[in-house]
Order: sequence, then structure tokens, then C-alpha cells
Amino acid sequence: MSMVKLKVCGMKEQDNILEIAAYRPDYMGFIFFRKSPRFVGEQFQIPEALEPAIKRVGVFVNESVENMIAHSLKHQLDFIQLHGDESSGTCRVLKDNKLGVIKVFGIDNVFDFESIKPFESFVDYFLFDYKGELHGGNGIPFDWNVLKQYESDVPFFLSGGISPDNVMEVQDLSHQKLYAIDVNSGIEDKPGIKSKNKLEALLSKI
Repeated sequence: MSMVKLKVCGMKEQDNILEIAAYRPDYMGFIFFRKSPRFVGEQFQIPEALEPAIKRVGVFVNESVENMIAHSLKHQLDFIQLHGDESSGTCRVLKDNKLGVIKVFGIDNVFDFESIKPFESFVDYFLFDYKGELHGGNGIPFDWNVLKQYESDVPFFLSGGISPDNVMEVQDLSHQKLYAIDVNSGIEDKPGIKSKNKLEALLSKI
């Protein structure tokens, strides 16, 4: 599993961002959805010391394209992650503005993978998460075997309750389009604050 990339999502405090950045995750996610317990806040700034090699992902839920583009300029975001009911047209506009796009879908045992086909031309990656009450951050894995039905050419991030306890099971998935794992609540001390010890435990297994 050594080729799989790592995204740490739901970061919000300066010191913790730099502490986790020292482990060189490939992506770091910042949540701009006000109703999230991991909302970055109104005065948020990404630390200038965050190295450019770590891709910056802004997470939004049903936000206007104008606001997403404004945030991308302010925070020098590399990717926009869409966690709501956004259309393929929204993805296309973001791509036209030279932004990377990650479109999220909540997965359950009856998910219809045909439904994501209209998005394929306008995203860089899909992200598959547990279909729960919240827009992400549910902390619950879904049945990853469902992904055997996924036959698109678009690579995907796997999310949903990935922790040091279950990360080894990701290896069993062995899907050729699995591009990255996305960790959030599974390595936290509290919402928005990641634990170095839990991250080290996770990294030691992958």
C-alpha cells in the first residue's frame, strides 16, 4: 500500500497544521463549511510555513462558485472538494478556473455508480465516504466491498472512519483506482485537532 497517497482533512489550528505537516502528508484539507465542527473560522489563515509540496484542499458544501474561487485565491488552494449536491456544471466552472476538483459521494450498499458518470470529465478525483447524517466527518467506514462495482477511470480517495485500527483493511480493497486515503476523525484528539501519536500509528501500518 506504499503507493497510496495520504490526505489529512479537517485541519484548523496553526500549530497543529505545522505539527502534522512535518509528517509530509500529500494533501491537507481545510473545511470552509460553517456547520462543521471542524470549520476553520472566519479569521483563518493557512500558515505561510506550510510547504507547497503539501497540496491544499478547500472543503465546501453547496457553496457558490464565486465564494469558492475567492477562497481559493485567498488561501492559494490547489483543490476544491465538493461535499454537497453540486452539479457537474459547477465542477466544470472550477476546472475552467484552473482548480483541481474532488467530488465527494456518500456510499451505501445500494449506491448507483452510474449516477457519477456525468462528473467524470470535470473532476480530477472522486472521494467516496460513508453516507451518513453529516456532510463528512461521520467517522464510520462503509462496506468497502461495494467499490468493486466502481469501473470508472477516475482515481478516487477513500474516506470514512479510517484509523490506525482499520487502515490495514484498506490493503484488502486492492482497487487499481484507489489513489489516496483520507483521514480525519480517526486520528483526532478532538474535532479539528489531530494527534501526532495516532498519525504515527497509522503511518507505521501503511
